[in-house]
Amino acid sequence: MADRDLRINEQIRVREVRLISDEGEQQVISITQALEMAKEQGLDLVEVAPQASPPVVKILDYGKFKFENEKKVRDAKKRQKLLKLKEIRMQPKIDDHDLDFKSKHVKEFLADGNKVKVTVRFRGRELAHTELGLDVLNDVLKRIEGEYVMDKPPAMEGRFMSMVLSPKSKK
Repeated sequence: MADRDLRINEQIRVREVRLISDEGEQQVISITQALEMAKEQGLDLVEVAPQASPPVVKILDYGKFKFENEKKVRDAKKRQKLLKLKEIRMQPKIDDHDLDFKSKHVKEFLADGNKVKVTVRFRGRELAHTELGLDVLNDVLKRIEGEYVMDKPPAMEGRFMSMVLSPKSKK
C-alpha cells in the first residue's frame, strides 16, 4: 500500500469511521470523536482501509507506521530474485564437441538460477530440414540430464527453432 493512498487526521473527510484499537476491538464512531481520541494519546488517526464502508482507521504514530511499511517493501525487494534470460545459439550441423561445450554452458546458466533460451538457426536450404534442429535440441536436453523445467517446448520462430528452460526450484 503506497503512503500517498493513506489519509491521516483532518484529511479523512467522512462522517463515521470504524476505529480499530490496539487490542483489535472495533467500533463505529464519528470522525470528530476519533480525532479527539487520537489527539489525547498524542498520535495520528490513519485510514488503513479507505475502500471499506465506513472507512477503517487506526490510532498510531504515522511516522513509525510509514517507516515500518517502507522497511517491509525494502525487505521484499531484497528477497526478490531477478531472473535473467540467457541465450545459447547453434546451427543444425553442429559438431559433437561443440554441442558438449554449449550444453555445459546451458548447465552452468541453469545452475546460476537463470532461464536459458536454446536456439537453432537455420540458413538457406537448412530450413527444409527442421527435424535436424529438433534433434539438436533433444540432444542438448539429454546432455543436461533433468536439471531443468521446460517453459516452452521446441518451436519454430521464423528461421529459428528455440526452446526455453528454467532451473528446477530448490524449494
